[in-house]
Amino acid sequence: MNSIDLIILNFNEIRRRSIKVWRSIPDEKLHWKPDGEAMNCLEMIRHVLESEHYYHLAIKNRGSLSVFNSPFENRPFTSVNDELEYAKPYRKAFIDTIKSFSEVDLENLKIDRSDSGYIRDLGDMLLRVGYHESIHTGQLLDYLRTAGVPRISIWD
Repeated sequence: MNSIDLIILNFNEIRRRSIKVWRSIPDEKLHWKPDGEAMNCLEMIRHVLESEHYYHLAIKNRGSLSVFNSPFENRPFTSVNDELEYAKPYRKAFIDTIKSFSEVDLENLKIDRSDSGYIRDLGDMLLRVGYHESIHTGQLLDYLRTAGVPRISIWD
């Protein structure tokens, strides 16, 4: 297995575990948030899916986008499954883009996000994208704990 295959495996494992958490959130808790400034559960799921699309475009652009017209913006929130279904073609395009890279690209292509404080190799950037989703999955587990909702085990 090469590095590209491992990166894709990592993305798929992160998403599989995120989906377990997302689908375990009771409908009556989807709009719950720990305080007035936080995202609610559904907003956080949308944020993860939308951010992955942004990162995909930024990677293709080799840097931050000056304009991002999100296909997720102004879309009504309905359900976790609807969010996942809507994001499916964007996820596929992202994974297909990763598959198009070579091992050499992981080290040699630079992604310039100096507006956010960094310029990273493609490989590093891809791992950051996965880390972003992982962090928010952990946040949602904490939300559920705080809201008194039993948490599903993601450690299978």
